[in-house]
Amino acid sequence: MGRAVQVIRSMFNVAICIVVLAIAMGSAWNGPDPSFAESAVDVYFGTEGTPQGPPAPAPQETVYPQISSLDSRQLIWFITQQHTYFGGFVLALPLFCALIEFLGLTTKKPALALRYDGLARDLAKVAVLALSVTALIGSLMLTLFIMLYPSFMNYMGGTFKSFMPLYAAVFVGETILLIVYYYSWNRMAERGVKWIHAAIGILTNIVGTALLMLANSWSSFMMSPAGVDEQGRFLGNIWHLLHSALWNPLNVHRFLADIMSGGAVVLAYACYRFFTSKTDEERAYFDWVGYVFLFVTVCALLPMPIAGYWLMKSVFVFRQTMGVTMMGGLLTWLFVVQALLIGVLFLGINYYLWQSMARIKGGDRYQPYYQLLLSVLMLALFIWLTPHTMLMSASEVKAMGGAQHPVIGNYGVMSAKNGAVNIMILVTALSFLYYRRANRTMTISWIRAGNTLITVLYVIGALNVIWLSIYGFYLPAKVRVGLSAPQAFTTLTVIVVGVVVNRLMLRGAVIHGPIQWGRIPLRGMVGLFGLAASFSWVMGLMGYIRSSGRLSWHVSELMADVSPWAFTPDLQYATKMVTLNMVVFWAAVLVLFWMCQRGQQPAMGEEFREEQAPLLSPVSSHET
Repeated sequence: MGRAVQVIRSMFNVAICIVVLAIAMGSAWNGPDPSFAESAVDVYFGTEGTPQGPPAPAPQETVYPQISSLDSRQLIWFITQQHTYFGGFVLALPLFCALIEFLGLTTKKPALALRYDGLARDLAKVAVLALSVTALIGSLMLTLFIMLYPSFMNYMGGTFKSFMPLYAAVFVGETILLIVYYYSWNRMAERGVKWIHAAIGILTNIVGTALLMLANSWSSFMMSPAGVDEQGRFLGNIWHLLHSALWNPLNVHRFLADIMSGGAVVLAYACYRFFTSKTDEERAYFDWVGYVFLFVTVCALLPMPIAGYWLMKSVFVFRQTMGVTMMGGLLTWLFVVQALLIGVLFLGINYYLWQSMARIKGGDRYQPYYQLLLSVLMLALFIWLTPHTMLMSASEVKAMGGAQHPVIGNYGVMSAKNGAVNIMILVTALSFLYYRRANRTMTISWIRAGNTLITVLYVIGALNVIWLSIYGFYLPAKVRVGLSAPQAFTTLTVIVVGVVVNRLMLRGAVIHGPIQWGRIPLRGMVGLFGLAASFSWVMGLMGYIRSSGRLSWHVSELMADVSPWAFTPDLQYATKMVTLNMVVFWAAVLVLFWMCQRGQQPAMGEEFREEQAPLLSPVSSHET
């Protein structure tokens, strides 16, 4: 009990510090100058308003001094990325808890309900401690920004002054709700009260999402300012200030990214505990945890490319030069690396599903299909990796007569890449359908009709995606980018209808045996661990690409960083920093898991041990 009080006290102390800092930032600028009485025009929305905020600092005010040999940009990059990782983790964990608790409430199997509830409680415990770490890193990040970039923070604090108290209130609300959610778990364990407890979890996630959206307003404003005039002065419309060109797509993109990065850490933890487990029961439990969180993480991954294309389309609509810089200029090859890593994610997911068949009786009958699926995945990956432009020296550009290669320059267009990633998503969904069918024999009368329907659905969907990809070669770039919407809609329709039809076909099916948790080959868990690392690495890389699209601007076209040591890192430099951030974050998270579960047995319950008892012998003939 004393430890719980200490945790709560530390969380409130940190929360108070953040409230004081936020209000102090908002008070740093004390109102509009009387000389701002004239009206001005919004740089994005084109509406008129009266300036009520400070102008963007002059270039000479943005030459920031170096402190000894300390590179302030590297330090801010490191701290900001750690805060982003932990912030995403804290956002994802309560969402996982609420989802898993809901599954436990709705399942009709008592043993499974106990497992779900125990897992959700364990994750909520980690979330409480992780929120304290996130708040501490956030306070440190804010302090460093004020010390190292004073004019930037003075301008942002004056412009977003009206949002500071709201941000502080939302953060305190999230802290209180998360504490109540975790520490009321045992007191609200009875069935009737349990639904109220689940409602608290849902409310916690709503407030957490609002916190994310408020934080995203700064990032989106820095890339695509709105609500200010050409001098950077706030014009009084807080909705315009908040609702910049990239705010909505950035909210969706970062929400999915946070779920992916949070799920990836839980995946890594499950793999670690699987490898270090001393009993078959523990190994079976953490095998099950890994599968559950892979499913949750994949649910966030599947729409992620679509959300990314929406974000990049919005970038092109806002400023075509920024989009060209990110996807056809300085940052082009970072997107090639990103495509390779996401291709590895899809390959890893399918590999894990195929290896998971070893724990399912009857799964070997689908082995012949995997070579075909793998071939399709590799072909789609090669198409996705085809660059539109090449890294060339000045002499090579002169010899070719232009920046584009005479052969490769005709390919690598966005519609083809959209088609490739949508095909990879469809193949992954098909692998999941095979996994769901592995230990079942259907008994419905319309088996042939159902299989024909799913086959026709996937074939027509794939052909439509491929046709749109080819059609994009005959369209100008500004029209071609719009083909991502019908391709995404086609993929989503095929997946949803396919899953629903497959579920209907499995009703009343004969089950050949329960899933033998813990029987997955070690290479499958190694692949899952590598998959978790790739998730975190991709998120760090994509955050760098999005931020670097501003180049030398603190706020695009309003506030430049003219310090002589300011630069946009190259591919090698960026990958080293992303890798360092990922390793430090993972090490810190594993310490958190160790602190939370030290001396504590996994919350599997006696029911799980009894359920798995027949499955842990060398040969199982258990039938359900």
